[in-house]
Amino acid sequence: MAEVARPPRLRPPGSAWVLLPLMLSAAVFFYPLALVLREAVTDGTGTLHLERALRVLNSHIFLAALTNTLRIALASTLGCLLLGFVLGVVLTYVPFPGRALATRLIETFIALPTFLITLAFTFIYGSAGIVNETLMQATGVTLPPLDFLYSSWGVILAEVTVYMPFVLRPLMAAFSTLDRAQIEVASSLGARAPMIVRRILLPAALPALLAGGSLCLLLTVNEFGIVLFIGAKGVITLPLLVYSKAIQEFDYPTACVVASANLVLSMGLYGLYRFALNKVGGLNADLV
Repeated sequence: MAEVARPPRLRPPGSAWVLLPLMLSAAVFFYPLALVLREAVTDGTGTLHLERALRVLNSHIFLAALTNTLRIALASTLGCLLLGFVLGVVLTYVPFPGRALATRLIETFIALPTFLITLAFTFIYGSAGIVNETLMQATGVTLPPLDFLYSSWGVILAEVTVYMPFVLRPLMAAFSTLDRAQIEVASSLGARAPMIVRRILLPAALPALLAGGSLCLLLTVNEFGIVLFIGAKGVITLPLLVYSKAIQEFDYPTACVVASANLVLSMGLYGLYRFALNKVGGLNADLV
């Protein structure tokens, strides 16, 4: 039986596949972003007016927020790198019962909302948390002995807990490609664990540490929920300053200036992240 010829399908021109995503991106992202940038550098009539932007960028509150943002982000990223490296070595090379389960549980932190981790820390380390209640009952003191949660240290601890898996995952992927024969040969020649870590594991982990660390730095610079939920005394970051100016004070021009500065900082860190991904080489970019 002769096969019935199907009518040819109409295919849109090749440019349509490019124009559609560009139009959607412009409507959903670029246009609102352009409005924020325009509000930051113009006056109410749309005329270029940089004096207000320069005044905001030179203000004490902006400089303090920028300093807090960078200080907390750098400290959190360093904590993620150190903790991620230690856990990566242990989970990859130290056999113990439940190792696979422990790895999966740590990775689930990526899926958890940041406020949930912060809420859990409040129950554990807060003024009326489990740790303080136990210490107060054991020592007889009337004030909570631990008073770090509602400070920048509490923010750093929460951010390390939330974002450390972004270092651990590419790190374990890097360790999985490392030839274990190198470790066995070094051990047979009398190399101790610290030397093996320093001479073999650390060089193999550097690309993954660079990629994971740059991503953690980008995420912690833009972290808002943890800082807001903890309510750390005197700790104002750039995202929190934008929220304060726009939502609490209705000072939208100042909020747009701060948001624009935060955007420039974020795009610079994103460029660092992409550069780090190119250095990773054989690692799958989806792992980070």
